[in-house]
Amino acid sequence: MPLTSKPILTLDVAKQIAAAAQAEAINNSWNVCIAIVDPAGLLVYFQKLDDTQLGSVEVSQAKARCAALYKRPSKALADVVTGGNVGMMGLPGVVAVEGGLPLFADGQIVGAIGISGVMSNQDGIVAKAGVDAFAAIAGA
Repeated sequence: MPLTSKPILTLDVAKQIAAAAQAEAINNSWNVCIAIVDPAGLLVYFQKLDDTQLGSVEVSQAKARCAALYKRPSKALADVVTGGNVGMMGLPGVVAVEGGLPLFADGQIVGAIGISGVMSNQDGIVAKAGVDAFAAIAGA
């Protein structure tokens, strides 16, 4: 059985994604942490803007891991919980708060971005800037 090829999120690309997210955060005067993970939710790149609350270090990574492992935005899981399915919170790695977005290339998950530091909808805006930059890089 031949092995298949799969796109991989490189460190260089992760840095470009983070740079776009950082630019959006700075443009809005938002102090955030930016985490980029691989498909297994393992950290590829991380940065914390000055004066970001310390709790956001772990939260940004958890949002990214959630988006990668479940292949969907962390907000989608928040919507499920808001809809009444609180059992979702018992699943391993679920962070039901906006700010985690998966990264897809050629229809395959290659990683995710997680943002934490401001209101969750603002975290989502910063994460989307990173995803948009990735789409331009990946040619999607």
